[in-house]
Amino acid sequence: MRLFLFFRRKTDLTEELQNHLNMAIADRVARGESPVDARSAALRKFGNIPLIADVTRERWGWLRLELFMQDLRYALRQLRRSPAFTLTAILTLALGIGANTAIFTLVHAVMLKSLPVTNPGEIYRIGANDKCCTWNGSMDDWSIFSYPLYQYLRDHTPAFEEMAAFSTNNPSLSVRRSGTTAPAYPFIGEFVSGNYFSMFGLQASSGRLFNSADDAPGAAPVAVMSNHAWREHYAADPSIVGSTVMVNGLPFNVAGIAPSGFFGDRLTSNPPDFWIPLNQEPALHAQNSMLRLPNTHWLYAIGRAGRAFVPAQVQAQMTLEIQQWLRGQNELSKGDQATISQQHVRLSPGGAGISQLRDYYSKGLYLLSAISALVLLIACANLANLLLVREAARRRQTLIQVALGASPKRVLRSVLTESILLSIVGGIAGLLLAKAGTRVILLLAFGNAANLPIKSAPSWSVAGFAFMISLISGILFGIVPAWITSRSDPADALRGTHRATRDRSTLPQRSLIVIQAAFSLILLTLAGLLTASLNNLEREPFGFQSDGRLIVNIDPQVAGYKTEQLPALYQQLQDRLGQIPGVLNVGLSTYAPQDGCCDNSGISFGDAAADAAKSKMTTWLRVSPHYFETLDIPLLRGRLIGDQDTASSRRVAVIDESFARKFFPSKDPIGQHFGMGGISGHSGDYEIVGIVQDTRYDTPTLAQNPMFFLPLIQTVHYELASYNTTDKGSLYIGRIEVHVADAKENIEPAVRRTLASISPNLTAWSMVSLKDQVALQFNQQRLIARLTGLFSLLALTLASVGLYGVTAYSVADRTNEIGIRMALGANRRGVVMMVLKRAFTQTVVGLAIGIPFAFIGGHLVSNQLYKTKAYDPLAFASAALLLMLCALIAGLIPARRAASIDPMRALRTE
Repeated sequence: MRLFLFFRRKTDLTEELQNHLNMAIADRVARGESPVDARSAALRKFGNIPLIADVTRERWGWLRLELFMQDLRYALRQLRRSPAFTLTAILTLALGIGANTAIFTLVHAVMLKSLPVTNPGEIYRIGANDKCCTWNGSMDDWSIFSYPLYQYLRDHTPAFEEMAAFSTNNPSLSVRRSGTTAPAYPFIGEFVSGNYFSMFGLQASSGRLFNSADDAPGAAPVAVMSNHAWREHYAADPSIVGSTVMVNGLPFNVAGIAPSGFFGDRLTSNPPDFWIPLNQEPALHAQNSMLRLPNTHWLYAIGRAGRAFVPAQVQAQMTLEIQQWLRGQNELSKGDQATISQQHVRLSPGGAGISQLRDYYSKGLYLLSAISALVLLIACANLANLLLVREAARRRQTLIQVALGASPKRVLRSVLTESILLSIVGGIAGLLLAKAGTRVILLLAFGNAANLPIKSAPSWSVAGFAFMISLISGILFGIVPAWITSRSDPADALRGTHRATRDRSTLPQRSLIVIQAAFSLILLTLAGLLTASLNNLEREPFGFQSDGRLIVNIDPQVAGYKTEQLPALYQQLQDRLGQIPGVLNVGLSTYAPQDGCCDNSGISFGDAAADAAKSKMTTWLRVSPHYFETLDIPLLRGRLIGDQDTASSRRVAVIDESFARKFFPSKDPIGQHFGMGGISGHSGDYEIVGIVQDTRYDTPTLAQNPMFFLPLIQTVHYELASYNTTDKGSLYIGRIEVHVADAKENIEPAVRRTLASISPNLTAWSMVSLKDQVALQFNQQRLIARLTGLFSLLALTLASVGLYGVTAYSVADRTNEIGIRMALGANRRGVVMMVLKRAFTQTVVGLAIGIPFAFIGGHLVSNQLYKTKAYDPLAFASAALLLMLCALIAGLIPARRAASIDPMRALRTE
């Protein structure tokens, strides 16, 4: 309101001053003076009208705003008069800020952001490692716990206000609404303790969240639905709250809807859709339930600190509690009992949840942050060059303004307004680019994850970060050229400039070109190293054939099958799927290659001296007959698992080459025996009947343990209940491997129909070609390599544009000199070489500076490289050659323009 009043008073003041002037002129005319003389005399007596108005408005307090509006209008006019400069500057800043903002959006979401819960700083996790998914017996550094051990820690650690537990892996659920004929839909579930939501301090979006009473034995089955599942799959239907849904064929009451934005206790691409109390786990897992097994660990634990919470003291107390609890367990093996005094636990901050995704992407995100920072520096150097060139071009105009009385302060303020306006527009454009860029990066990193809790739009903190960068860039790179010019002698505007002066004026621009060339070389070299590493990963021999193989993800346990029903089911699956036209072979297994495989276990051979001398940790999985044939894994010796390996036949195993080399270096493995778990009396459970070629079941960057394969339906009876439960649970397959002669799209409907004909509850959770599944394993490496390559090309483009701009300005500034040279006999080739020499000199200096730093960068990313040396000469040579080629192109255009200068016209330029 006061602003409008100011403008009204300003108009009134102008009219009043004009009226006084008119009255003075009229009075003098009435006394006989001519109108011209009367006006001149009146103006002399009246004084400087604009100055009077300025002094008056300054006393009102709004003059600074008016001056700012004048500067803003002037800046807009200047930018509108130079559209090429304006667009180039905005685009340069937008690219630099957009790249940084996109990466920082991911860094903030994955590395820095806390869970959307109450006071996340008060939450501590019991443990610091991410073990998955079950563990039998003891472990030195505790991070997962059995349900009885969790109860013991909860009841004996009063320093925590509340301590909650939740499952390490999220089970698949088959859910449909009760009373409808609609087919069941696959969802992700999570078993949690009754105080899970209260510990996080959450309130239901609708209905209620369950509590400790809902998690008691014998309590009515209830579930809490995620807000995302409620909106996406049930259209936010309020009647779902309090209704009954069938979860794996069992009725559960939907108690309420979780709050919006809550995605669970960890950042993952597939957050839970339903939370179910821990005490309902036996109903869903039947005879394979782990809830009451004291030495089968499958739960994470997290708690909210009380008032007198001292982490070091609580950590020491909980270590003693675990040791005391273990001493009271009768089912521990002798080996576990001997290590009780070595057991300990660490507390870690839990406000950000379980850090699996954070740990996986941390190194890559830090690397991308450093690379995007280099891009921003190159963009800022380019912006500085643009502003220096622009201010040099306007230097004569600025000096004339100073000579006519403009104060250096006013000149600085005018230029600063223009550069800040540029930076704000560039920052806004950068945010728009960042949103699109983040969406692309999320797609590259997480594929088509439908419920990823990371938004592509920058948060307020990230947007503030981008705004600060743009503002600082505008102030820093806008005020320096203007300050240099405003401090010059105005007399320079009235006389020509000497060549030495020109050379000094372009020194900052040439220095910035050197810096851009050095940074571009670093990025190009890193891109070459990371791309070569990715190529090595993708060309790595995996030991199986991926072409024409389809992987079907199923869960017979969710479909309601008991362990005694599995042999008949597996036979049906192989027979019926094998009859589909276009299917050449079918195999079944607990895991598939390159799909989070497999189970790990210690083994024993019955020879105590030999067992003690060897590291016995191995990887294993259960497979059906024809599994190896389906994936084309070569048999080296002996035989494969076949139809003769039934539940009642002798227990056999097939091993890989690594297993044979490590455990049988000097004797024939065929016919030898071993056992799992290191349990006394079980060292000869399995007889080795065959050896297959080594196969990569995990990414090549991870060391793989020796591996063995067991028949699907052969079990061992153990004296310890926890081992029996784990062994029976391993009988359930998770994958079907199908060798097809046709395209995946043509086979998939037939596979789904066949599964439905065997059982309506037997759902294919997903189908993916093995080739695509292998490609997914390199998502992070592919993301880093592609983004580094993109950023390096962006940096190279900016550096080339900067070199072109400086060279073109130099040619324009030296037009008179070049004309004199040509008038004195210099030929076109000589002029071209003169211009190119200066451009190449700057690039070569940049190369000389950048090469040592590129070596350092290669060493820093060496842990990201696979079978690629950090000093790979091909990567360095390719980067240098590409940079020199771009320098040639950037310098050749203005060089040819210089060679075409007409000497007579050039001599008239000054």
